[in-house]
Amino acid sequence: MITAHNLTKKFDGFTALDNVSFEFEDGEIFGIIGHNGAGKTTLLKIISGLITPTSGELQINAIDVVKNPIALKEILGYLPEESRLYETMSADNYLAFFGEIYGLSSQEIRLRSQKLFDALSLEPNGKKLGEFSKGMKRKVAIARSLMHNPKLLVYDEPTSGLDSMTSRYITDYLRMLKKEEKTIVLSAHNLYQVEAVCDKVMILKRGNVVAFGSMHELREQFGSLTYRIFFSVQDPHILFGHTINYRQEEGFYICDARDLKELNEYTSMISDAKGHVEKIESHYPSLEEMLVKIGK
Repeated sequence: MITAHNLTKKFDGFTALDNVSFEFEDGEIFGIIGHNGAGKTTLLKIISGLITPTSGELQINAIDVVKNPIALKEILGYLPEESRLYETMSADNYLAFFGEIYGLSSQEIRLRSQKLFDALSLEPNGKKLGEFSKGMKRKVAIARSLMHNPKLLVYDEPTSGLDSMTSRYITDYLRMLKKEEKTIVLSAHNLYQVEAVCDKVMILKRGNVVAFGSMHELREQFGSLTYRIFFSVQDPHILFGHTINYRQEEGFYICDARDLKELNEYTSMISDAKGHVEKIESHYPSLEEMLVKIGK
């Protein structure tokens, strides 16, 4: 379990985090989101033991991170936002270097490296890391973070700047790591990725927690279920004068109903205008809509 109580971090009078508290279980994926400058990276670095808070408490698997950050390193795999690699080294030598730092034997290093290359669909072929694509470099950085088989992973923007195919692959890989009972803390601008994989999500604004919970709990907080109506009509001007607002997308007209009463009302209006309802979709507020709502 990871428990934080009143974490505060100040830099030369500037408060980057202000009394941040949260708790989540082992084996969960915990997402931290917010606008630029919200305090995400500062919090990730505190969780990783890279910087100490000005005040507050943080316990990770019975380790007091504030008092004993070194003990955390044995169970931690950290991925910074930028994949800063030793580009003159081969991927094999790079992982071996970090394996030796963690005290792995030569056999353990070979087996672990090959397992990670296979899992991440990496074929180094002896090339220098400087010759790798950005996506391949990111996969190598992830492999490095997993070399010592840590229980806790802290990933800052794991798919930052990657193409959609590589980004989706890494998202799927995070799901696989969860099945291996890894605990994952991540920050990402890719809000779809956060929605897809995270058990709990925290929204930060200027160093303060403005929301925390499961996606279901956040949706209830920021707005309940609505209905999106896709319809066609010969003359949309017939709908003018009503309270209905609509737009045109994907070859259809679309309007949103806040509840079942409005849904029935709007579909009746469309029918009266001799239109046809093509489909109706349930819609929950997305993380992007939540961030827009809280503002900067």
